Amino acid sequence: MNENRKKTPGRPRSVQSEQAILQATLELLGEVGFDGMSMDAIASRARVGKTTIYRRYSNKEELVADAIERIREDITIPDTGSLERDIDILIENAAQITLSPVGRQTVALIISSASSNPKFAEIYRDKYLQPRRSAFAEVLERAKQRKEVRQDLDPWLVFDMMSGIMLHALLFLPKSESWIDYVRRAVHLLIQKD
Repeated sequence: MNENRKKTPGRPRSVQSEQAILQATLELLGEVGFDGMSMDAIASRARVGKTTIYRRYSNKEELVADAIERIREDITIPDTGSLERDIDILIENAAQITLSPVGRQTVALIISSASSNPKFAEIYRDKYLQPRRSAFAEVLERAKQRKEVRQDLDPWLVFDMMSGIMLHALLFLPKSESWIDYVRRAVHLLIQKD
């Protein structure tokens, strides 16, 4: 017996199966909602076995969070040397993602899923929102070093308030100005130095 034989890895993951699983998840989420969908239904719609899903995801909450996040684009945190310009870039990027039909649907799916399932909300917050909050905190820390904002400005609170303003403006579109102008004006009120 040859003891030097190397173990070969298992079957490689199929990109096609992965995409089918994520697409089936999003379709069912839109059709029956978070609570109405099951791993069996996702497997059937994706034409894969349940074990194929469970090799990738430990539970439905993790799968739904990943499916939603896959249709969102990553937001690059800018470093222009100016907080005002960094914030403007963030708002413009958010507008491109959020104001599209897919973006609106994604926001609705996140809100619906998070409000009906605390475990999903926790996974989504920890896996996707926390890294964005941390990156945004770096933007404000650089601004503090440049003395553009108050030293006691709480970056986590600013991020949460900025997210709330964006969501509010998405649901109740401003009549007198664009979404971008409304969000920009509100955020600048939050971070102004005096």
